[in-house]
Amino acid sequence: MTKTGKSRRALEAAAIGQDLMLAPLVAAMRLPLMAADVRNGQAWGTETARAIHEKAAAIAKGAFAAQMELLQSTAHFWPEVFSGRMPSLFNGIAAERSFSAALKPASRAVKANFHRLSAKT
Repeated sequence: MTKTGKSRRALEAAAIGQDLMLAPLVAAMRLPLMAADVRNGQAWGTETARAIHEKAAAIAKGAFAAQMELLQSTAHFWPEVFSGRMPSLFNGIAAERSFSAALKPASRAVKANFHRLSAKT
């Protein structure tokens, strides 16, 4: 627990949520660039291709990270049982960690895009 009484997981989840709230703004900043690509006769211009590539990469990284978190929770199942603790697969902690790991790559991409696109304006 930190001084404010919030756990590290709660603070991490809040940071991910904060970054993901920038997504609509990033989309609004990206649309004029994509429209300029189309106006120049490039239906798959630089910004469009970059947007699709970043989304595909974030989905793949997020899916892999979520699976690795679930695998790790599965590996800790019997040690948690034998130590008298509730297994994280049963109490929701494994799902929470998995969701957080899945959203982290998208969160980083949105934040990086916001900073990159903000510099262009």
